[in-house]
Amino acid sequence: MKKLVVAIAFVMAASPALAISRYNALNMSCQAARAAIHNEGAVILRYPSKRVSGMTLFDRYIRNSNYCDPNQYAEWTTIPTKDNPRCGVLNCQSIDNLDGMFIIPDYSL
Repeated sequence: MKKLVVAIAFVMAASPALAISRYNALNMSCQAARAAIHNEGAVILRYPSKRVSGMTLFDRYIRNSNYCDPNQYAEWTTIPTKDNPRCGVLNCQSIDNLDGMFIIPDYSL
């Protein structure tokens, strides 16, 4: 049993599928940020808060709804990048936020 646990831990630690890339959005152009999201499917982008000095914000941005949990969908939002203060990207939102809409939007990046 101990060998099985060690083997599973090794496989999980070595598996690149479990890793998610993290980027500083202000070091990237909007096009580079969108390309990273498209190529990897999902990335974490971080950037400074406009309202609270010294605070860093971050979220997971995705290529399309396939990268969201079953009770979520992809929705457009904006993040600041090196060349664009309002770069359009997708992130997961709760279906509860649809406010009675009957059709879930299906966006892709």
